[in-house]
Parts: sequence; C-alpha cells; structure tokens
Amino acid sequence: MTDLLKTKLSRRSVLQTAAVGAVGISPALRAVVYAQGSDKPEKEEVKIGFIPLTDCASVVMASVLGIDKKYGVKIVPSKEASWAGVRDKLVNGELDFAHALYGLIYGVHLGVSGPKKDMAVLMTLNNNGQAITLSKKLAEKGAVDGPGLAKLMAAEKREYTFAQTFPTGTHAMWLYYWLAANGIDPMKDAKVITVPPPQMVANMRVGNMDGYCVGEPWGHRAIIDGIGITATTTQDIWKDHPEKVLGTTSEFVKKYPNTARAVTAAILEASKWIDSGLANKNKMAETIADKSYVNTSVDAINQRILGRYQNGLGKTWDDPNYMKFYNEGAVNFPYLSDGMWFLTQHKRWGLLKDHPDYLAVAKQINQIDIYKQAAAASKTPVPKDVMRTSKLMDGVVWDGKDPKKYADSFKVHG
Repeated sequence: MTDLLKTKLSRRSVLQTAAVGAVGISPALRAVVYAQGSDKPEKEEVKIGFIPLTDCASVVMASVLGIDKKYGVKIVPSKEASWAGVRDKLVNGELDFAHALYGLIYGVHLGVSGPKKDMAVLMTLNNNGQAITLSKKLAEKGAVDGPGLAKLMAAEKREYTFAQTFPTGTHAMWLYYWLAANGIDPMKDAKVITVPPPQMVANMRVGNMDGYCVGEPWGHRAIIDGIGITATTTQDIWKDHPEKVLGTTSEFVKKYPNTARAVTAAILEASKWIDSGLANKNKMAETIADKSYVNTSVDAINQRILGRYQNGLGKTWDDPNYMKFYNEGAVNFPYLSDGMWFLTQHKRWGLLKDHPDYLAVAKQINQIDIYKQAAAASKTPVPKDVMRTSKLMDGVVWDGKDPKKYADSFKVHG
C-alpha cells in the first residue's frame, strides 16, 4: 500500500466513521474496493434532482454527510421546481437520477405522462408521510374528514377544486382513492388540478383550491399558517405505502451499472442514518429546512418526522406510522407489487386504456438485482419475497396476484 493511499485511508476513515458511525469493515477500506476494484463507478459525479419535500432527505444527507464518497461517487443534489421538470430532465439526461414519484417513473415508461422512455426504479426512498389538506373554510362547514366532505359537497353544490402534484403520481392516486372511498368521484364530482408541491400552501391561501394532497412539510405548513386542516394522512389510506423512489432511465443503468449500485448503496446508508435515532432526525430536519433544500422553518419538518401530529382543529396524536426512510430495510426494497399497484390505479382512472402486462412492466422497471447488490454493500436486510400484501383503508387487500381483477373491481372509476 502506498503512503498516499495510507494517508487517504486514514483521513477518510476518521471523517466517515465520525459522520456515519459505521461498524464492521472500515468505510474507507470499503470505499477502496468500490473506487479501485471492478466495481469502480463508471461515472463518479452524479446529479440527482429533488423537489423541496421532507422525503428528499436521504438523497441530501448522503451528500451532506459524505456517505457518497465511501462508495466512490459524488452526489450533487439539484433542486427542481416541479415534477414535470424532473421528468423532462431525467428523460433528456440533464439529471442522472431523481427523487421521484413512483407513478411518475411508471407513467413515463408507459408513455402516459409525457414523453415515453424506458425507466428504472432503483429503490424506494420512503414510506408514509403525505397528507390530504382541506381548507379552513371547508372545515368550518363541517368538512374535517372524508364523510364530512362528502356531506358538504352533496349539500352545497358548486365546483370543488382539489390539487395533486403530477397526473400519474402518488399524490393523485392517494387523493383519488380517498375521495372515491368516501363516495366522491374525482373525475365527475370535482375539478382536479396539478400544482407543484412548494406552491400548494400559497394557492390555498388565495383560495385557488378547496383541498390538496402533497408530501410534508406542506401539509403541516398549512396548519402552522392557519389556512388548512389535515383531513387524513396517507398512511391512514395505506399503512407503509410506497412513496418516492430513486429513479433514472433504463439507459443510464445499462451504461453505468456500477454507478447505479454505488449511488443506491450510499442512499441506503443515509436512509439508515436518518432512522437511527432522535438526534439524527433533528439534524436531518435542520439540514433540509435550509433554503438550499426545502426552504421552510425547522418546526414545519421536525414534528411529523417523529410522528407528532395535529390536525389544525385542536386534535393531536402520536402516529407510529410516520414517515420512514429505512425501518431495517423494509422501506427500501423495490417490491414488484408496489409498482404494479400504481399501474392498477392508472388503469382504474383511465390513464391507461388497456390492461398492461402488470408483472412484466414491474420487472422491467424495478431493478431488483442492482438493489440486492447495493443492499449487500450497505448491509441492508433484504426481504425474501418480491411481492407484499397490504390492506388499504376500504378493507380491500392488494397482493399483486391478480392485478387485472383488482383494477376492474372498483365501483368508482374513470
């Protein structure tokens, strides 16, 4: 070993062990295996797009803590204005990866949300932690939850406007599912518009919408600002639901497989760090609240990431199903059934005209093999099955076994 390499190892070992608290094999030694061996990343600096939301945290912290360097890459987080912008920059190669809506990646792959391009999901970034907000004006008339909203809309006939963040995205699907489960047809009984996440609160403040579904901190921000109430959380729609993913193009994965693996491993380790205790969560909240990232107050972020909820009407509760970034690796595995669920909802609401080959599409997009390799490198546990079973708010079970039947089973559909 050369003196130069010894010096580099020594310095990196001290810095990274202090930052991440890694155990077992030295992080610096592991970095050498990645950076110098056959797994050396083909592209060593990568640009990762993100939208100002709490769940961009693992991408940001992988960079801020220097975890990326352990795996031979440099992550450059790039703040984006809208999900449509993220889509366009991923497709044209301006971004290497993105913190992205699960349904955005699937929509692009199938050509139902803009330009069609083969896409890839490398990992799930988080579960839970989104919310549906209703305006204070609606709440004052009794619309504080789904049944209350349905009752008000039936009694006071007018055009009700709700916002989501991207037509094939997660927030659209949570909003539609929740409205339909409460007897409100989102396609016939309401007007649904698309608004970028950071603009939700401002639009509600000036009366442009009656409600919206978005990721934190923009649900809690409406409560802090006194303009909205939390009608439901998305974890109450589907406990431990998939939310954002680390997305890229299929072309990028094929061209730079080692880079894809290294970036996934770094973000997995950052996810583990975030979920490792109160001090780390608070450090994360302080970091991402900065104007470079989410650009909000720390108190808009640091309550709900600990499960401390209030609805804006005096009700408070501790929710064990708050936003999770790691949860012993249970969060991050790119289950095929998760991707397939979004396809069933795209078919339900008429975004897809015909049933796709649900399983084949999920296998094309979700990069199970690369994920497993990254999980091994970051010592992340991997589940035995590529499918999982979930029960949603209406009692309907989703297990991925008969997606066509499931998609066609809903009474309210597009």
